[in-house]
Amino acid sequence: MVVYADLIFLLNFLMDAAMLIVTAKTRKISFKWWRIVGSSVLGASYVVIMFLPVPLFLFTFSVKCMFCVGMIMTAFGFGSLQNLLRNIGTFLLVNFAVAGGMFGIHYVLASSSDVMDGIVFTQTGVAMFQMQVGGILFVLMLLLPLLWWFRTVFQSSKQREVLTSYLAEVTIHVGDYTASCKGLIDTGNQLYDPLTRTPVMVMEVSEWGDVLPVEWLQRIRSADVDQIISGLGVEEFVWQDRLRLVPYRGVNRNTQFMLAIKPDKVVITHNHLQIEASKVLIGLDGGKLCSDGTYQAIIHPALISAG
Repeated sequence: MVVYADLIFLLNFLMDAAMLIVTAKTRKISFKWWRIVGSSVLGASYVVIMFLPVPLFLFTFSVKCMFCVGMIMTAFGFGSLQNLLRNIGTFLLVNFAVAGGMFGIHYVLASSSDVMDGIVFTQTGVAMFQMQVGGILFVLMLLLPLLWWFRTVFQSSKQREVLTSYLAEVTIHVGDYTASCKGLIDTGNQLYDPLTRTPVMVMEVSEWGDVLPVEWLQRIRSADVDQIISGLGVEEFVWQDRLRLVPYRGVNRNTQFMLAIKPDKVVITHNHLQIEASKVLIGLDGGKLCSDGTYQAIIHPALISAG
């Protein structure tokens, strides 16, 4: 039998890429094409390995799970364990649906001589697939976990769809510098500068890594922003007159300070509408506002209502 490895690789590459894109669309997550390509290459390479003289342990269940996790992490990153499991669940459900659909189409289109008693045969007469279920209990043991898994995965997809309605594109202008990111409109964000009553939009400091000194990034992440202000006389900074310290209450209810930047303007695009605000401060947060990177800023509701 002649096996064309290049054709097998290409076919599986295209199928993996299509299923990864469907997974991303179902989960309402953004993706980069080069990561989809890399993940598809990984999956297609594993199929080609099946035709090579390699150790049998490479085809065990645990190794297949490792390849599946590797594909998902390559395509969408890790984010968090919960996010990874949801992505894997959606990807496997898409695979099951595609595999079942392909088998069903093959079964329907097969001639009567190819199908005997519900068994699909190959041209050589070898049985290709046979479905046997050994009792109602076994069916329930498989069906109930799959139903729970399906419900959990797609319930999270619905929640993400609701979250998406509160997302907006944010563009910040500071002099000649422009920063853009995704922002979440949070009605619970009531952070104001107590002196000027200026609303504060919180943003991940990692988005400002190109213009802020490395030492500042470290101090913001360690909540030592007061040392940044005290060192301004020694360390020159081009936006020195734009810096503010905004007090806020942390999780432990103690008063802390957040370093903020006064921009020239902020442009928010939400539901095809553009809202421009000049009375706003950009508070710099040292952590990640969203574990899976869906948004990088929390938009003050006063900025939306002002538009």
